[in-house]
Amino acid sequence: MEKTQSFINTNKQQFLDELFDLLRIQSVSADPKFKGDVLKAAEFLADKLKVAGMNNVELMATDGNPIVYGEKIIDASKPTVLVYGHYDVQPADPYELWTSPPFEPVIRDEKIFARGACDDKGQTYMHVKAIEAMIANDELPCNVKVIIEGEEEVGSSNLSPFLKKYKEKLKADVVLISDTSMIANDCPSITVGLRGLSYMEVEVTSSNRDLHSGVYGGAVANPINVLCEMIASLKDENKHITIPSFYNDVRELSADERIALNSSPFNLDEYKKELNLAEVEGEKGYTTLERTSIRPTVDVNGIWGGYIGEGAKTVLPAKANAKISMRLVPNQNSEKISNLFAEHFKKIAPKSVTVKVTAHHGGEPVITPTDTIAYRAASKAMEKTFGIVPLPGYEGGSIPIVASFESILGLKTILFGFGLDTDALHSPNENYGLFNFYKGIETIPYFYKYYAEMSK
Repeated sequence: MEKTQSFINTNKQQFLDELFDLLRIQSVSADPKFKGDVLKAAEFLADKLKVAGMNNVELMATDGNPIVYGEKIIDASKPTVLVYGHYDVQPADPYELWTSPPFEPVIRDEKIFARGACDDKGQTYMHVKAIEAMIANDELPCNVKVIIEGEEEVGSSNLSPFLKKYKEKLKADVVLISDTSMIANDCPSITVGLRGLSYMEVEVTSSNRDLHSGVYGGAVANPINVLCEMIASLKDENKHITIPSFYNDVRELSADERIALNSSPFNLDEYKKELNLAEVEGEKGYTTLERTSIRPTVDVNGIWGGYIGEGAKTVLPAKANAKISMRLVPNQNSEKISNLFAEHFKKIAPKSVTVKVTAHHGGEPVITPTDTIAYRAASKAMEKTFGIVPLPGYEGGSIPIVASFESILGLKTILFGFGLDTDALHSPNENYGLFNFYKGIETIPYFYKYYAEMSK
């Protein structure tokens, strides 16, 4: 890989400039007004895959946003790596909390600041450039197929049907994804566990219209008050979720597994300082590392109702709404949890209101094995470029499609992320370290090298 690494070192600035061009595209999948920008991002990546030397590059239609596809088959007898990434990004709101405009990337403190810098444009683009470097220097040792979707941030509802439809076209030996994080730059890690997700929306209604709070207050239920009381009741004083049967399928880690998990480098004081927290909180009996990785959660992601404009308006609102997500752990099923939540939330509502519960998207929790050739190749690749053996790690986020790769394509996934928990994913001032971007491009070719060698 000497020529490949030399090529990468020589072209670092060009790679960064191209990433900046991609980051300027406002590919927000959640908001229809950015539909044109989403397509523009797909077209940009298709062009770059062609430049990289990939064959049969195309935008493949779905019922939603297109999926970018490309392949490089060097020898049918060699193993095939299926690379997955996504070009859509989270909404940038609230814009006023960004230090610099979210779609005008800048570098501060050796970090790239922009929406999508890490999640997932920066990490996806590492693969495009690593593949280009290997092809340009005739050092690609495996076949490679790439799919980059545009709906990950809204649940990937069209990806599973895509996988089923093109199962033969997508035949491979392993999936490689960079959409996760490491423990630290001096402590690399490979994610082996992800939590699942159940995402709900609730609506509480009392009267047929907004009412005068002086005339009706005290006699008519205030749906905001009721909603807050209902939400508060979802956890007890120990932060234990109160939905009946919620924990029935939760996989409990053994004492040895918990000791191993908590042996990862972690400083609680630094954690609180970085987030400006007076104190952490969570389920009693579990550490912060456990609470954010191997324990399920329920959280309100947004809540609204009544008057929130300037000044005062003494109104008793007719409706109140909230978006609520639950992170799930191994053995829990997202559809089952969604049904349990809906049944419970309706049951705890007082007779003075009506409740509507809508399930949005979900995904299943994932555990990936550490005894495979692919995992050993990824570990050896990180050891090569970081100079230290990476640790296996659990992550609290969700990538629902990982379970689909296994159930539909029969493929295990390597979660080969280079981000950090401090990169402000989904938040204002999202960022991605220059070190991480370049280190990813340097490391990925070694995965191909070792995977090809170990697969013989």
